[in-house]
Amino acid sequence: MDPKAAALLAAGLCMGLGAIGPGLAIGNLVGKAVEGIARQPEAGGQINTVMFIGIAFAEAISLYALVVAFMLIFVA
Repeated sequence: MDPKAAALLAAGLCMGLGAIGPGLAIGNLVGKAVEGIARQPEAGGQINTVMFIGIAFAEAISLYALVVAFMLIFVA
């Protein structure tokens, strides 16, 4: 296997595996936020704020994987 093909395969694996964790985290986060709002509707604003901050942190992990994948594709 030549190095460019290996870099492309690694980039695909990087994005595939790098998106599993944030996808699960965001799904869990939103599910728990909906449960919290259903239990205490008056705290919905605070729960939404914390949920969006958590989503941003979880999404940052997949963006790091995207940067690494781009580096593998274009630099290697």
